[in-house]
Amino acid sequence: MRYDDTITVSTPEGVDFELTLAGAGSRFVSALVDLLIQFALLLATVAGVRLVGGYGDAAAALVSFVVVLGYDIAFEVLAAGRTPGKRLNGLRVVRSGGDPVGFITSAIRNVLRLVDFLPFAYVVGAVSILVTGRNQRLGDVAAGTLVVRDRVAKAQADSAFELLAAEQTAAWDTSAVTAEELAAVRRFLERRNQIEREARLALGRTLAERLRPKVGGVSGDLSAERFLALLASAKATRGGDTR
Repeated sequence: MRYDDTITVSTPEGVDFELTLAGAGSRFVSALVDLLIQFALLLATVAGVRLVGGYGDAAAALVSFVVVLGYDIAFEVLAAGRTPGKRLNGLRVVRSGGDPVGFITSAIRNVLRLVDFLPFAYVVGAVSILVTGRNQRLGDVAAGTLVVRDRVAKAQADSAFELLAAEQTAAWDTSAVTAEELAAVRRFLERRNQIEREARLALGRTLAERLRPKVGGVSGDLSAERFLALLASAKATRGGDTR
């Protein structure tokens, strides 16, 4: 088993960057932390159900299943791929292209966790991580996800994009773009992976069509989202742009 395995990913902005894959050891520690938290949640949940009464063991079993399955899905979707255990170890779940996971993707990888756990203590999952080229358990293979070292991947991606943005926007005049318009662009970029595809494309085009005429020197062949990402980066770099 190699340590610090990496893969190269190309972003929509045309930047190549490396994702550092998490190994079996760090993933096991993260899973152990999450299991301890889940165990505490289960105890509290089952105790609460039984205090209410009237439903018995069947209700306790149903609620326990929801807690166990919902724990990982909720954190992966709402906390950008990081459960408490992964956050503690600097790990993150992402799609194979480096994008954040969505509900369906997370549900697939976590339902198959039941298979990865077989016959006990994640034996199937551990073997899969060791033999697959991208350190994936079966749930990751089915869902098209990776577990990466969060801090390294984010720093590399941000640095690479900033360099590209500075080069491509050097001749842009962005002084006509207002603070309110810039805030709208940033909100879109932050939330675009949570928006349904058609709505995302339509909103991106609307923003780009409104702002492109206000930016001098911009190339006409940029896609809507690439233009918006470069615009946000250029404005952030220049601060109170007076060009």
